Amino acid sequence: MKVILLQDVKGKGKKGDIVDVPVGYANNFLFKNKLAHEATPGNLKAVKAQKRKAAQAEEAEKEKAEQLKVKLEDIVVTITAKAGEGGRLFGSITSKQIAEELKKAEGIDVDRRKIDLDQPIRALGHTNIPVKLHPDVSGTIKVHVKEA
Repeated sequence: MKVILLQDVKGKGKKGDIVDVPVGYANNFLFKNKLAHEATPGNLKAVKAQKRKAAQAEEAEKEKAEQLKVKLEDIVVTITAKAGEGGRLFGSITSKQIAEELKKAEGIDVDRRKIDLDQPIRALGHTNIPVKLHPDVSGTIKVHVKEA
């Protein structure tokens, strides 16, 4: 019996897949637990429409990430911090501080977890930091740390 999975089912497939399963398994487990629908022509058409809509949304999200990447190339985020001798900071600059300063200064909201900062910034000066905007799109933020 062909069914359309509504959720990921271990050993059978992922959400939206059309799989062939035994009739008893479909009736007694998949349908009962609302994990699948029968693969009727109407349901197949609905699944294709959902996949098409999801692909368009993904493409729009990627396009938005590309635009944000271009916008971030021209921006320099300036953060002031107390520093000691030799330009070493008292404390450090974290991805959270960079995200907050970017939002406050430029109005651009970037999730701090997407800022790929290996280690916190502990020195004065300019630093280029990679940002993962989308699985296929990465940008760079220029951060300038100056003494308070």
